[in-house]
Amino acid sequence: MAIVKPFRGLRPVNNLAEAVAALPYDVVSSLEARKLAAGNAYSFYHVNKPEIDLDPDIDPYDPAVYEQGAKNLQGLIEKKVLLQDKEPHFYLYRQVMGEHSQTGLVACVSVQEYNENKIKKHELTRHDKEDDRLKHILALQSQTGPVFLTYLATEALDSIFKKLVTRKPAYDFGTEDNIQHTFWVINTEKTIKEIQKNFSKINHLYVADGHHRSAAAARACDVLKKKNHQHHGKEEYNYFLSVIFPHDQMQIMAYNRAVKDLNGLTPEKFLEKISDKFLVRDYSDTEGYQPVVRHDFGMYLEGMWYRLSAIPTTWKEMDPFEHLDVSILYHNLLKPILGIGDLRKDKRIDFVGGIRGLNGLKARVDSGEMAVAFALFPTLIEDLLMIADAGEIMPPKSTWFEPKLRDGLVMHMLE
Repeated sequence: MAIVKPFRGLRPVNNLAEAVAALPYDVVSSLEARKLAAGNAYSFYHVNKPEIDLDPDIDPYDPAVYEQGAKNLQGLIEKKVLLQDKEPHFYLYRQVMGEHSQTGLVACVSVQEYNENKIKKHELTRHDKEDDRLKHILALQSQTGPVFLTYLATEALDSIFKKLVTRKPAYDFGTEDNIQHTFWVINTEKTIKEIQKNFSKINHLYVADGHHRSAAAARACDVLKKKNHQHHGKEEYNYFLSVIFPHDQMQIMAYNRAVKDLNGLTPEKFLEKISDKFLVRDYSDTEGYQPVVRHDFGMYLEGMWYRLSAIPTTWKEMDPFEHLDVSILYHNLLKPILGIGDLRKDKRIDFVGGIRGLNGLKARVDSGEMAVAFALFPTLIEDLLMIADAGEIMPPKSTWFEPKLRDGLVMHMLE
């Protein structure tokens, strides 16, 4: 069963939600956050990127950064920019990006279920990034950004949520990236129990995005449990903040690749080598090639676009890993031809979210920073769920979810 728990959300007063809302801490740099928060004392970047209020040269992992985050959060509470609901609620959060719409339940989920793998993962985490989020949670005594979860869609929950979104929202605003954000408060006991009953019939939740946040929340639970000699298992630290979307509303974009050099090859020799595993076609008279089918890749090299189609004998379609496009590109080109080793550690490769489009790849190569770039077809949500169900790990940088959830719309306080 999937345990979902209502909570007393700390959230902006209705007319300030737009001013508070900020992108997640890990999709903007400190420099970008400084610019985005300039002139806006209410911006949540002061909480999720608190180094912006300190010396620009400070290490973002310095203890002073977490102290500043706690100070800034308390300041927003004292100024009554943020108020905590008096009773536990659920919340609904809808995002509309172009023709895509997704509506998720904002709720707390169980650390115990996470530890027991009833909340399934598909990525490895880095300990230093876990440490960062752990220190942030403990300093602020709050989970300030939600984990992005998914579940196999059910008609019953779809029906409940369709009725709820006909009500007047607490927040409804657009952001500079042309995404509409709408937020409802669910405060009737009957509806809360109905939602919990239907989630109890779901076997598993899946982490879509936010593996470091969820891992840090589990570690924070251990820390706080050891400090609490009267621990009983119902404390707020036993749960973590999430937004839970049905799988058929998820939008995955490609996670593209760019490589700094051709591993000592001339462009001509490189094209010759890749033709052993890919059908190579010239797309230089167009704006580029964005793959529209699996196992196709766009490639930008020396001012020219190419379409690469993987030769069918170069992968095993029935293998859950080999048939992924990220695996096909790695095993047939990046590793054997360009000499890319561990994708998590190799400094010669970088990863570019699909939201940046083909122009984002082209710019990296045209600037001279990169020698070649590859556009991929997005990983399917069904592949992600299948690999998570098998207890396996997706290849690094396989998925880029859009739109990104906004931090600051609601927080989960641990005290």
